[in-house]
Amino acid sequence: MGMVERMVSGGQSGADRAALDFAIEADIPHGGWCPRDRLAEDGPIDARYRLDETPDRDYVQRTEWNVRDSEGTVIFSIAERLVGGSAFTRKATRLYEKPCLCLSRDLSDPDDAARELRDFIAEHEIRTLNVAGPRASGEPEISSFVQATLERALKAAS
Repeated sequence: MGMVERMVSGGQSGADRAALDFAIEADIPHGGWCPRDRLAEDGPIDARYRLDETPDRDYVQRTEWNVRDSEGTVIFSIAERLVGGSAFTRKATRLYEKPCLCLSRDLSDPDDAARELRDFIAEHEIRTLNVAGPRASGEPEISSFVQATLERALKAAS
């Protein structure tokens, strides 16, 4: 497959950072927008993540810009129902008319999720993939679901 050339996220703890860590480890270029001052729930986002700061400290701007600047967005969650920033991300994908895939661990294991993600990437010819989902405080197990799914979806293919 190897279609994903770049992975972006907002750098928040949880799903965002799990995606960036995966990209670094898998040698996939990464980036994306984060709020001004590298704002995150657990303090400033580490400089090793190559994120650009939005003019605003607002998470909304960062979310919209990451959706806008990618060919598609995958939103990871544990629970099926999206809340907070994840629900807003889905709204932003509709606003920008960008493809969006929601993967919930309650609905599919990492193997099924990986297959869905590979199909989504191929179908929409996604080169820059935006990865979103809950922060660590909201769904503490999200990082391992994101890592396991990306590993199966993208590493196998490269």
